[in-house]
Amino acid sequence: MPYVNIKITREGATDAQKARLIKGVTQLLVDVLAKTPATTFVVIDEVAMEDWGVGGLPVEEYRKLAKR
Repeated sequence: MPYVNIKITREGATDAQKARLIKGVTQLLVDVLAKTPATTFVVIDEVAMEDWGVGGLPVEEYRKLAKR
């Protein structure tokens, strides 16, 4: 009974995009580990930008620096 937790920043991922993630991750577990889709759980958590950090910086600051 696999459980996959996907965390993304809250930037407007559509329901269709989330459905594609769920379907794709489920299919990957079927293909690689022969898991049963009916018992595979995928949860998507959207995290506010101010609650996400990369490289010791809030993600928005990190992105600004990465563009330079």
